[in-house]
Amino acid sequence: RKVVVLEARNRVGGRAYTDMSLGVPYDAGAMYIHWAERNPWVKIASDLGVATTDESWGGGFKVFSNGRPMSDADRLKRRGAFGQIDRRLETVDISKRDLSVAELLGDLGPELAPVAASGLLLSIGEESDRISARDYQRLWSGDDLLVPTFYGNLVARHGQGLDIRLNEAVSEIRWDGSGVSVTSPAGTLRANACIVTVPVGVLKAGGIRFTPELPARTRDALSGIGMGALTKIAFKVAPGERFGIEPGATYLEAGSPRAMMNFDLFPDNQDIIIGYCGGDHARQLSRAGLEEARAYGVDLLARMIGADLRKAVTGCSFPAWWTDPFSMGSYSVCLPGRETARDNLAEPVGGRIWLAGEATAGGGAMTVGGATLAGRSAAAAVAKLKA
Repeated sequence: RKVVVLEARNRVGGRAYTDMSLGVPYDAGAMYIHWAERNPWVKIASDLGVATTDESWGGGFKVFSNGRPMSDADRLKRRGAFGQIDRRLETVDISKRDLSVAELLGDLGPELAPVAASGLLLSIGEESDRISARDYQRLWSGDDLLVPTFYGNLVARHGQGLDIRLNEAVSEIRWDGSGVSVTSPAGTLRANACIVTVPVGVLKAGGIRFTPELPARTRDALSGIGMGALTKIAFKVAPGERFGIEPGATYLEAGSPRAMMNFDLFPDNQDIIIGYCGGDHARQLSRAGLEEARAYGVDLLARMIGADLRKAVTGCSFPAWWTDPFSMGSYSVCLPGRETARDNLAEPVGGRIWLAGEATAGGGAMTVGGATLAGRSAAAAVAKLKA
């Protein structure tokens, strides 16, 4: 089969992206090869001679409240609340009715329930009342690997040599004829079939017009999936400035469960600090833009580290996926009661269109590995079509 890839961006990889804008590389999107036991990227990396490791940076862990060290009592309270989601999934019957994770934790009370759910902001990137407990339970787990030369770089290298046409944002897909017609800035391309790996956020926003419109079952599946907002903000720090902090240390701001922010400080002894946030807090920062996000992050870090940090920060990168027109979010999240949406979305449309990617990856959702498995499944189905 002859295959053409139309890529809206000026680079390959989408939400797997190694950002070089600060002169110090970091993965602005996907970072871990999750559940490595079954993840196809382990073999891809090996075949390309790209090293992977199970060693994290490691440099100590501290918890803060409003930029000040958290009291031992509050830290113990938080530690007791963490892990409650998994405990309740083992004891609460969700076979008859799907629950939101917020409902699952409801009996913890208004003080502890938000604390128990707050970790999801830095993993799922979404508020607990918008996460299906069944879909969360379905997600695969396993060992995680890091790519020392960065995951985004690995994905980009894997795409080398393919017929990938950059800066070709698709505006319309017609499937009212014998095949499909795909319109982009270069014109209209006709084919027997089309695999659409555009993020759910873009599809829901109407970024691509389908003619005729997608079937009701497909549109209903889309309505059952939201997009999380896991977001990173990176700060370039003047060379050698470490403030007595061991490289690889982690500082967690946890004073407000809804405004949690995690900082990786000088990973691999590089001159960079990477902050993570998610949910509505990340959406607010994304809408505010680079300068406000930078000011917020620097203020918080200065309270944690000291005022000298302000002068040491020389640059900032803020790839806000939530406001990125080609992603409109970090990755897909099934809404409560809509746990079948991923499988329904993966069903072919008219035998000519397949929607694929991390959103249709079942237990592998929200990962590069899952997106790859879903894409391979769609490709295998297309390959069986008669020419």
